[in-house]
Amino acid sequence: MVAPQSYHGAAVAPSVPGAYDRRMASDASAIRIERATGAEIARYLDALAALRMAVFREYPYLYDGSLAYEHEYLASYAGSPESLVVVACDGDRVVGAATALPLTRHSDEVVPPLARAGFDPASVYYFGESVLEPAYRGRGLGGRFFEERERRARELGFGVAAFWAVERPADHPLRPASYRPPGALWRRHGFERRPDIAGAFAWRDVGETEETAKPMVFWVKSLDGSAR
Repeated sequence: MVAPQSYHGAAVAPSVPGAYDRRMASDASAIRIERATGAEIARYLDALAALRMAVFREYPYLYDGSLAYEHEYLASYAGSPESLVVVACDGDRVVGAATALPLTRHSDEVVPPLARAGFDPASVYYFGESVLEPAYRGRGLGGRFFEERERRARELGFGVAAFWAVERPADHPLRPASYRPPGALWRRHGFERRPDIAGAFAWRDVGETEETAKPMVFWVKSLDGSAR
């Protein structure tokens, strides 16, 4: 599975009851934000893999993953000097994280839709997951993750930021009544939903035995006025 925005892409997963809700979260002022690039990311891989697997089991991803795949996928971030991981820590515990790296360093599934739409892959900084334990949501950390990734993209001279996100049907049987689509957050940070730039990515849903393809739609933001 690729990273969404929140398995390929950029959204903070919605808050739904889960194991993490039973933990007492510290005051927001106690949360420490750390940035790591390139090889520095390796020290966070175990925590990031576990966090991804926990958060992405929630709707809308419903991802039933494995640590073996997670480590293989996340190794691409540690192997790219232009990548970024932003980590939220409560004491010594990683409670949230967001990733980004050049589109050309990402998996082959993500590149073609943008290239077909006329974007130069070398100009795009791809925002991967943005994941937070439920108890830490609603404190502005998701917005901070966007800001830090955009800052990195501008530092490196990229003209476009983009991610893709899964789109489930509105009547999906596992959609919680409390679910709120994260599009409003993404739009506040300047991203535009592009239904004309779409693709599919396969993973195994919770409770299923086989992988199935999921529809993915891109969200795009121009950093230099060049986005189409």
